[in-house]
Amino acid sequence: MSVSIMRKEQIIRETEQYVKSILERDSSGHDWWHIDRVRRLGCQLAQQEGANVFVVEMAALLHDVADEKIVGSEEIGMRLVREWLARFPMGTEERESVIEAISTVSYKGGNGKPPRTLEGKVVQDADRLDAIGAIGIARAFMYAGHRGHLMYDPALSVRETMTKEEYRHGPSTAIHHFYEKLLKLKDLLHTESAKMLAVRRHQFMEQFLRQFYQEWNGNVDPSDFT
Repeated sequence: MSVSIMRKEQIIRETEQYVKSILERDSSGHDWWHIDRVRRLGCQLAQQEGANVFVVEMAALLHDVADEKIVGSEEIGMRLVREWLARFPMGTEERESVIEAISTVSYKGGNGKPPRTLEGKVVQDADRLDAIGAIGIARAFMYAGHRGHLMYDPALSVRETMTKEEYRHGPSTAIHHFYEKLLKLKDLLHTESAKMLAVRRHQFMEQFLRQFYQEWNGNVDPSDFT
C-alpha cells in the first residue's frame, strides 16, 4: 500500500469522526447514517462511472456539514468545510474538487446550480437516491416532524414552482413533499448507474402514496374482510 493511499484512508477516518460529532444526534433525516449511506452509495456509483472515488467519498461525508438547514447558512457551512480540508496535505486540485462537488449537492426547491464535474454529479445522485424509496419515505416524515409540519392537509395546494426561500419556509406537509421534490428526483439524476437504481425506489413511493390515500379516505375493499 502506497503512502498516499494510507494518508487518504487516515483523512477519511478523521473526517468520519468530525462529521459524526456534528450530525450523530440530528433528528431531521440528515444524521450520520444518512451520510454513511450516501458515502457508500456514492463510492459504488463512482466506481461504476469512473469518477474519483476519494473526492466522492470526502464530498459525500462533508456535504451536510455545508447544508444551511444544518448550520444556519451556506456561507458558514462552506467555511467549515474549507477549514476542515485545510488541515490535510491534499493537493489543491483535489481539495477544490471536493468543495465543488459539495457546492452543488443541495436541491434548494429546484433552484440549485447543476454539478459541473462527474464527481459532483455522482455525489448529488447518491444524495438524491437516499431521498427516494423506503428510506426516502421515512426521511420525509422525519423532516416534516422536525419542522413541525402536518402529515397531510388535503386543503393545501401543491407548490409547482417556488423560490429557495419559499421551499424552505412556505407551508407544506410530509405528503406534499413527495410532489414538491421526491417524485421529481428520478428524472433529475445524471448518471446511468443512478438512473437504474432509481426506478424501483420511485415505483415504491408511488405504491406507498396509493396505499396512503386509500387509507386516508377510508376506502376498504370488502375482500379484505374475507
